[in-house]
Amino acid sequence: MSEPTDFRQHLEVETPEHVILDYEIAGLGSRALAAILDTLIIIGWVLLLWMLLLRFGPDLGSWAGAVMVLTSFASFWGYFAFFEGLRGGQTPGKRRMGIRVVRDTGHPVTFGAAALRNVLRIADAIPPPYLLGALLVGIHPRGKRLGDMVAGTVVVRDQPAIQAGETPPAPQTGELEAAGVPELTDEEFHFLREFSERGPTLPEEVRGRLAARLTARLAERYPTRPPDPELFLATLYRDELARRRGRFGSRSAGEARGEPGGGVAERLVARKAARWSEFQALAERATKSGLDSFQASELPDFAARYREVAADLARARTYRASPAVLARLERLVAAGHNALYRDEAHTGRQVWRFLARECPAGIIQARRTVLLAFLTFSFPAIAGYLLLKERPALAQQVIPASMLDRAEAGTQRQQSGKGYYEAEAESRPLMASSIMTNNIRVALSCFASGIFLGIGSLVLLGYNGLALGTISGHFGNVGLLGYLWTFVIGHGVLELFAIWVAGAAGFLLGKAIIAPGELSRGEALVLTGRLAIRMIGAVIVLLVIAGLIEGFVSASTVPLGYRLAVSGASLFFLIAYLTNGWLYLRRGEVPA
Repeated sequence: MSEPTDFRQHLEVETPEHVILDYEIAGLGSRALAAILDTLIIIGWVLLLWMLLLRFGPDLGSWAGAVMVLTSFASFWGYFAFFEGLRGGQTPGKRRMGIRVVRDTGHPVTFGAAALRNVLRIADAIPPPYLLGALLVGIHPRGKRLGDMVAGTVVVRDQPAIQAGETPPAPQTGELEAAGVPELTDEEFHFLREFSERGPTLPEEVRGRLAARLTARLAERYPTRPPDPELFLATLYRDELARRRGRFGSRSAGEARGEPGGGVAERLVARKAARWSEFQALAERATKSGLDSFQASELPDFAARYREVAADLARARTYRASPAVLARLERLVAAGHNALYRDEAHTGRQVWRFLARECPAGIIQARRTVLLAFLTFSFPAIAGYLLLKERPALAQQVIPASMLDRAEAGTQRQQSGKGYYEAEAESRPLMASSIMTNNIRVALSCFASGIFLGIGSLVLLGYNGLALGTISGHFGNVGLLGYLWTFVIGHGVLELFAIWVAGAAGFLLGKAIIAPGELSRGEALVLTGRLAIRMIGAVIVLLVIAGLIEGFVSASTVPLGYRLAVSGASLFFLIAYLTNGWLYLRRGEVPA
C-alpha cells in the first residue's frame, strides 16, 4: 500500500531542546470559518451595545453616544489584536477551529505582531471581501496573507488531542509478556499497519477489496482464521503489535538486518503511551487556560514532562515510528512549546513604556522618512493653493459641494461673530469621539496601503495635501482663509503630524519590498514592521489628543487667543514627546 501524497503545508522550527517541530499550516477553510465566527461575535456584541444605548442612552446624553462610538470602533479594530496578542494567538473563532497564530520561529505571537498583522487587514481586504488575502493564503507556501508577511507570523493547527483510531491502544502488560516472537516480516507488518490505520477512512468497497487481497497473501500461513477478512486483519494486527511491543520485539526481520525501527519503536510506544496521555491532558489544559491555571508545584512537572515528550519525539523519528505516532508527539510538543515560551503578560508599566518611549523613539528612527512624507503632503498642498488662487473657477470642479456651501455661508457667519463650526456643548463628546475614530481609520489606511510598494501611502498623502491646499485657496479667494484656519489651528499641529507619520510608516513598508538591501524581502518586511507598529502607536496617541481638542476646543466658541494657546501647548507636547523618544534611543533601550 503506497504512502498517500500529503498536500498539507508544514512549518518546521527547532525548539530550544534541539527538536525539530513540525507545525501543520492552517488552511483557508478553517481560517475563513474562524473569521466568520469572530465577525458574528463582534456584530452580536456591537448590536447588544446599541440596544443598551437605545434603552439607556437618552438618560445619559451625548457621553453615552461617545462611549458607544469608541467601543464599537475598538471592537471592530481591536478584537483580533487583543485576543491574538493577549490570549495566546487565538480568538474565540480560532480556538473553536483549533488554529493559532504563532511567530515564524514557532514562539507565541507578541501583541505588537498581532496588532500589525491585523492593521494590514485593510490591505488584505482589497477588493472586498478579503479576496487578496484569501488568494495569498491559498498560494503562499506557508499560507500567509500580507499581514502575516509583515508581522512574521503564521497560522497553524493547534490541537494536542488525537482523533480516535489514529494510534492503536497499547496492549496490557500481561499480553505483552505472553505475545511471543513476531511472525510477520517488516514489509508485511507495514502493509498491515497501513491498512489498519488508514482503512477506516477509505470507501467501504475499496476497503473490502484491499482486505481481501491482503488476507489472500497471508492465507496459507493462517489457515484457521475468521471468515471476515477485515476482522481477521484487525485481530492479526492486534496480536502482531503485541508481539512487536513485547520482550521479543527486537527480533523482527528488519532489526535482524540492522535496520532501526520496528520493535524498538513499538516498545517505545508501549512504555510511554500512558505518559503521553497524561501530558496530553496537561497540554489541553494549558492551551485552554494558560499556565496561570497551574499551581506552583505543577509547573516544574509540566516543564519536565514537556522535555520528556520532546526527547521521545526525537527517538520516535530515529526509530521510524508510524506517521500516526509522530503526528501525536509533534502536536503534543507543539502545544507544550507554545505554553512554555509564551511571552509575559503585558503589565501597565510595559504598556506605558511602549506608548511613552518606544513609539516616539520609532518616529525619531524614521525621521528622514517622516520628512519625506511631509514633503509628499506639502508640495501638493502648496500646488493646490496656488492653482486655486490663480484659477478660482476650478473650485466648482475640484472642491466638494459641502465645502463650497460652507465657504458661501462663511461670510455671513463671520459677520455675525460665529466661527467655522460651533457645536452645542452637549454634543461635543460625541463629536470628539467621531472625529478621533475617523482620523485613526484614515491614518491606518494610509499606513496599510504602503504595502503596495508605498504607492498607496503616496497617493493618500498627496490627495489629502491637495485637498487641504485647494480648500484653503478657495477660502482665501473669498476672504475667509483666517476664518478657516482659526478652526484648524487648535488641533492641526498634532493631526497633520500624525498623518505624516502614518504615511512614513507606509513608505517604510514599500521600501522594504523595493529595496530590502542585504536582507531578503521577507526579513526586511518583518524588521520594518516592528518599527512601523511603534510609529502607528504614536499616531493613535496623537490623534486621540487631536480629536479631543477638535471636539472640545476647535468646535467651541472660545476666542482666538485661547485656540492659539492650545495650539502652542500641543506643539510643546509634541516636542516633549519626541524628545522622550530621542532620550530613549540615546540610552540604547530600543527593542529589536
